[in-house]
Amino acid sequence: MIPVMGPLIDAAEIDRVLDCLHSGWISSQGQYIPAFEKAFAEFCGTWSGVATSNGTTALHLALLTLGIGPGDEVIVPTLSFAATANVVIHAGAKPIFVDVEEATWTIDPQQIEPALSERTKAVIPVHLYGHPAPMDPILALAEKYRLWVVEDAAEAHGAEYRGRRVGSLGHLGCFSFYGNKIITTGEGGMIVTGNPEWAEKARMLRDHGMSRERKYWHPLVGYNYRMTNIQAAIGLGQMTKINDILEKKRRLAERYHYGFQGLAGVTPPPEASWARNVFWLYSILLSPENGKERDDLIRFLYQAGVDSRPLFYPIHVMPPYQGPGPFPVAERLSNCGISLPSGADLTFDQIDRIVSLIREFVSR
Repeated sequence: MIPVMGPLIDAAEIDRVLDCLHSGWISSQGQYIPAFEKAFAEFCGTWSGVATSNGTTALHLALLTLGIGPGDEVIVPTLSFAATANVVIHAGAKPIFVDVEEATWTIDPQQIEPALSERTKAVIPVHLYGHPAPMDPILALAEKYRLWVVEDAAEAHGAEYRGRRVGSLGHLGCFSFYGNKIITTGEGGMIVTGNPEWAEKARMLRDHGMSRERKYWHPLVGYNYRMTNIQAAIGLGQMTKINDILEKKRRLAERYHYGFQGLAGVTPPPEASWARNVFWLYSILLSPENGKERDDLIRFLYQAGVDSRPLFYPIHVMPPYQGPGPFPVAERLSNCGISLPSGADLTFDQIDRIVSLIREFVSR
């Protein structure tokens, strides 16, 4: 079975983990945590990194750091993983859904302004499947209406918007290091920011709200959202190869692009002229007009030894969030999108086999 994604782990991670184990610092203190925070923040082009237990807790801490709470509203694209909306609920606020663009699959800036109210406090643009959201119009609206911008970059490590890496564009940027992400710590997340005061507040909140100067004194009600030193050791090892991983994924995407050329009914993932997509998952659209169903293709590939995934369901159609809508672009993309194997260790021969199978399916 060709998996959708898998981590690249070698001596760079193993040696650091063994050193961590031998040191005895295996929980949430130790040298690897600040080293990983510094390395990843520099990679993103920001000053500060705050490592967390996962990407969801990073988003939650980001909202709390900015003071988002009960009575507030946060603009969220409906086409995203559910965590993007869940964290708004966790903060006591209300997610307000908007549709996405055909051209990028990310939040449509034109849909944001009509969704604003006097209670709107923030926007969470999601750099979906590795493609950056169109940040300039989002940031312009944020400035006009005095809104916070929290980037959900969980799937987009290294993606670029007009030459700048995502995570460095809004007020706070949040990443995931889950096992299927571009780099991983098994579980884990990170907030990056250029504001040292926000970074300090996030660090306090992630550690039970405890004062950094006065041990066991808690000025805030906080959380246990800490990353372990072992996880950070893995992350620091991953940082030694992140640029190689990104280059490999671009070459694999180009191979997919080449294989799908001229195939009617299949649309490759987007890459706007101002963007550098990192193709976290290489996701295609299967046109329903050709009489082929996406779920049938998933089953066909699985029977041939190829794993795949449907695109995310729009959040607004799921039971906890039903009510708003319709959002036709998100609904159409979700209904006909499929994510193909995208790991950096994928071979050209495997890609050619996957493309051949999809060509066979479409032509049946």
